[in-house]
Amino acid sequence: MQHDAFIGQVQDRARLDSRGAAEAFTRATLETVAERINPDLADDLAAQLPQEIGENVRRVTDQWVPTQRFGQEEFVRRVAERAHADGAQAAYAARVVFEMLDEATTGDVMGKVREGMPEDLREFSLAGSSGEA
Repeated sequence: MQHDAFIGQVQDRARLDSRGAAEAFTRATLETVAERINPDLADDLAAQLPQEIGENVRRVTDQWVPTQRFGQEEFVRRVAERAHADGAQAAYAARVVFEMLDEATTGDVMGKVREGMPEDLREFSLAGSSGEA
C-alpha cells in the first residue's frame, strides 16, 4: 500500500477534515505502538509500511527504551496528546489506523504486535472503524 492511499483511507474512515489530521493520528498511533513492542518487531512492522509511515515507528525505536506496558486508557491518552486531540477522537482515529495496519501488512506481524498487549488494548486494536466512535 502506498503512503497517499494509506493516509487517504485513514482520513476517509476516521472522518477527518484534513490529510494533516490523518497524518497526525497515524504518526501518534504508530509512535505509541512502537513504545509497546520490542524493537525487532517494530522493525518488522516498519518494513512492511510505506517508508514515510514506517519512519514513525523507527523514530521511536531509534531512541530505544525498554518496552513500556500500558493498556487502552493510557494508549488513547498518549495518542490524544501526540495528535493534540480529545480522547474520543483519538480513540476512533487510532482504531482506524490499526485497521489500516491490518490491511497494509502481511504475515502475522499485527498478530505478533497484539500478542504482548493486555486484553483491553488488544480488543481496542481489533475494533476498527465500525466500532463505537
